[in-house]
Amino acid sequence: MNLKMCKDRLKMAVLGLDDGGQLLLEAASQTDYFQLVAVADSDTKTAETLANEYKCAFYDDYRQLVIQNHLDCLLVAAPMYSCEEYVRMAMKKKFNILKLAPAARNFEEAAEFTQLARDENIKFVVANLRRFSESFLALSKFLQQEQIEKVFLITAFCNFGEFYQQDEKQQKEHPPGQRIWRTDPKLAGGGVLLRNCYEIIDQIVCNFGVPQQVYALNTNQAQDKQQRSYLTEDTSVVTMKFSDTLIGNLIAFRRDGISPSKEFLRIYGRDKILTVSNRRITLSNGTEQTTEEFVYDDDELCRMTKQLTNFALSILSPDEHKPNSSGEENLKDMAVIESAYLSARTGMPEEPGRILQMTPGRASITDV
Repeated sequence: MNLKMCKDRLKMAVLGLDDGGQLLLEAASQTDYFQLVAVADSDTKTAETLANEYKCAFYDDYRQLVIQNHLDCLLVAAPMYSCEEYVRMAMKKKFNILKLAPAARNFEEAAEFTQLARDENIKFVVANLRRFSESFLALSKFLQQEQIEKVFLITAFCNFGEFYQQDEKQQKEHPPGQRIWRTDPKLAGGGVLLRNCYEIIDQIVCNFGVPQQVYALNTNQAQDKQQRSYLTEDTSVVTMKFSDTLIGNLIAFRRDGISPSKEFLRIYGRDKILTVSNRRITLSNGTEQTTEEFVYDDDELCRMTKQLTNFALSILSPDEHKPNSSGEENLKDMAVIESAYLSARTGMPEEPGRILQMTPGRASITDV
């Protein structure tokens, strides 16, 4: 189907108009698959401004947007604590859902959304933009073509500072009741591991499978132990065992004053080391001397446009196009993250496979 020849445009709306919601709007406008009907945000001024720019209706009440419109799909950028019941309502009205990562606040919630989508025969897709990143697509090809042999170690490093500063600034501009949701475990579901490392964990799972065991340590910079127990983590170390010969490690932290942010995934093979970041792949020899380097020029808007195109085609031509990053696939990511949080509480290694086995329809999930 030609992008510019699509006549059956999908009626869609966007919930939540922070940077992620605005990226969704811009990316959707780059394709010819969507007809924007409405936007919604708790900030009325923001909603009205963007509605005027994109020539659509606006709401400051998520419920009213869902009730008053008949849509083909709903793009969700709002935090789940603020719109969970309305997303469920939308799914029961047969709206296909695309949600910005993470899939949900916890594994149980993600499993419920996945099951509801299955029951209603609609799509529930999570926007994992690294699946559409040129550098990470190249990583998958390197591994499939066995250009790096006998992988024995995977490491991921993620620090977030610039994002955190911007996030704090935005929070200060909102009413006090809205400022703290990212640091509240019940509202946010988790901290740096869930909210910032979700896509890098997805890449690990996509390329190497679900680890057999996960062991994690989490902490934050609160002044005392009791206070730390009431806040989401801003520092996490996660060790993963995939087999007797393959292990992995993720180190992540978020700190005010660290700029710029830095993320990379490094794969160690018998005689090569492959490092992949947002726009670059570097191949090194055993002494860590660079032998090859590949640089890509795609950006976040480009990746989101590809994600939305895939989402639209999976609705318009489901027999020919399968959704990339379906709810079922993302349950694997959520099981790894759930295991990490459980391990941080118990002080023991945990098994993501056991969490997946407790899910309704688990046969189809474990076969994805």
